[in-house]
Amino acid sequence: MQQPDLTHALSRLREAAPLVHNITNQVVANVTANALLAIGASPAMVQAEEEVGSFVRLAAALVVNIGTLTAPQLAAMHIATRAAGEAGVPWILDPVAAGATPYRLQAARSLVQLQPAVVRGNASEILALAGEAVSSKGVDSTHGSGAALAAARHIAKEHGAVVAVTGAVDYVTDGQATWAIANGHKMLTRVTGTGCTATALIGAFLGAGFTAMQAALAGLTVLGVVGELAAAKASAPGSFQVAILDGLYELDDATLASHARVTPA
Repeated sequence: MQQPDLTHALSRLREAAPLVHNITNQVVANVTANALLAIGASPAMVQAEEEVGSFVRLAAALVVNIGTLTAPQLAAMHIATRAAGEAGVPWILDPVAAGATPYRLQAARSLVQLQPAVVRGNASEILALAGEAVSSKGVDSTHGSGAALAAARHIAKEHGAVVAVTGAVDYVTDGQATWAIANGHKMLTRVTGTGCTATALIGAFLGAGFTAMQAALAGLTVLGVVGELAAAKASAPGSFQVAILDGLYELDDATLASHARVTPA
C-alpha cells in the first residue's frame, strides 16, 4: 500500500474552507461547530425536516450523528442523506451508541444502507452495526478497537464505505487496505465530544475534496496529533478541551506530517 501523504492536508482544507452541514446531537453541537471553525471549515447546524433537503445541496459535505436521536431528527437525516446522494455530496455517519437500544440500532442500520462515504465509530458501535451482540455502556466502548477490525472490513465491503474504528489505536479500512493510526492521548476520553469531533473533522476533509480514505486518515490523525500536543500543555480536562480547540487552529502541515504515526495494519 502507498503511504498516505498528509504533507499538504491542512493547507488544502483551509484553502477550500468547505461548508459542512451537521445533523448532530445536542451535547456536541457547540463543540463540533467550534472545531470545524478552528480547523478552517464552515459549520452549519441545520436540522429541520423542512429545509435539510434543500440545504445539504449547498454544502460540501454532510455529517450525520445519532447521539441524541429523536424521531423528527431521524426523519431529517433520511431526507438529507437521500438528497446528498442525489447531489453528489459526500457524507459521514457516526452511529453513536448503536447497540444501546433496538431503536438506535435500527436507526443506524437504516442510515448505513444509504451509502455514507465514511462510517466512524468506536469498537462497540462498529460491532453492533455489523450484527454482533455487544454489551452496552452507553456511548462508551466496551471493546478495544482491534476487536472490531473484522466487523469494520465487513461493513466496508457490504456498503462500499470506508470504516474508521477509533480507540487507543485508530483503524481505517475500505475492506481491502487497512491503516493504523497510533496518535492520540488518554485524556481524549475525559472530555465530551472528541469522537464526534473526529467525525466532524473527517467531514471537513471530505468537503475539501479528499477521498473517503484520505479524509478518514487525515481527520483522525489531526485529532490524534492535536490531542498529544494539547496534553503536553494541559493539566486537567477543562484546560485540555481549550487546548484542543487552540491546537486545531494552530496546527500546520509540517507539524502534522512530523508527528503522524500512520502504518499499514
